[in-house]
Amino acid sequence: MSERQKFYKTSNWEKLSKAYAKSVNYLCERCAKKGILKTGYIVHHKEHLTDSNYTDPNISLNWDNLEYLCMECHNQEHTGKYDKVVWDDNGNIVRVERKEKEI
Repeated sequence: MSERQKFYKTSNWEKLSKAYAKSVNYLCERCAKKGILKTGYIVHHKEHLTDSNYTDPNISLNWDNLEYLCMECHNQEHTGKYDKVVWDDNGNIVRVERKEKEI
């Protein structure tokens, strides 16, 4: 597990992500903008965390950089070119099904 991945196990992140999810009533924010009430799944960083920015609290712990997403919206954000992506509890991809190439 990389140092960046370990960030998601810190007490700061766990407290923040739980509080953030609660603040949006545990609803997917992107679906809610479309008028769809769907339970969220994961707190997502709008500016994705990288090995060079995950230690910057203005990025990693800033509420303005967060959104709560359902599995479908989160997968679309990260892997729009795939039909299905399965994540484990640590946020690692465990299975990917690629879309068929269009002719």
